[in-house]
Amino acid sequence: MRKTLLLAAALLVGGAAVSSPAFAAVEKDYTNFYDPAAGGFVKIPKVQRARASESPIKRETIAYEGPYGEGTIIVNTAERRLYYVLGDGKALKYGIGVGRPGFTWTGAHRVTRKAEWPGWTPPPPMRKRQPDLPYHMPGGPDNPLGARAMYIGSTIYRIHGTAEPWTIGQAVSSGCIRMANEDVIDLYEHVAVGARVVVQH
Repeated sequence: MRKTLLLAAALLVGGAAVSSPAFAAVEKDYTNFYDPAAGGFVKIPKVQRARASESPIKRETIAYEGPYGEGTIIVNTAERRLYYVLGDGKALKYGIGVGRPGFTWTGAHRVTRKAEWPGWTPPPPMRKRQPDLPYHMPGGPDNPLGARAMYIGSTIYRIHGTAEPWTIGQAVSSGCIRMANEDVIDLYEHVAVGARVVVQH
């Protein structure tokens, strides 16, 4: 009888652990965002993914017959997609995060520098808006610029990775083009310094 009671108590404790609020929060912590390219709302987990560097929007090789030549980076901020023209009628298509309202921009520039695991020095306008930001943050997995960065012309903007891949597909940045680390590493391998960058809305 005592063994039966102990077994029942163990099962109750185990069941309580599985249904605890903390466990439920991990399972149900999702965010919904409107994906313009998909034409609807998409639900993605906000918590740590099985692979933290992975984008919720799958990278694709697509047909491309547009006006831009091989090696061009095309950023469509309304669609929240970045295209890298491969040539021979093909392009790579990536999901990106873009500038929030009031921080979007357009123009044509060149990649002037590339960096692996870059350090981050917030520009003065950003520090003015957010005085608690550090003056400089060394490169690493928690750095806001992620695993790679490609610097755009003489602007303050970059195409860079992120430690928050669940934000891909959203308008959350201060104007930079944000990619999941897996994707920015892939793009980095293709892009040369001097590559043309066209940002459209």
